[in-house]
Amino acid sequence: MLPQDPIILLSYVNTKLRDEYASLDDLCAGLDADKEELVRKLEGVNYSYSPERNQFI
Repeated sequence: MLPQDPIILLSYVNTKLRDEYASLDDLCAGLDADKEELVRKLEGVNYSYSPERNQFI
């Protein structure tokens, strides 16, 4: 289960992307997470996914 707080979620997801997953698609598949919901939640706190950096910035 992913953290519900958007800032904690940001930290969690970026750590997972850095350490374990090569892309956001891989992370969502590996964690059985809804990509659209995850992106929407983090966009709500002004972060968007950068494929080049493989993190939310």
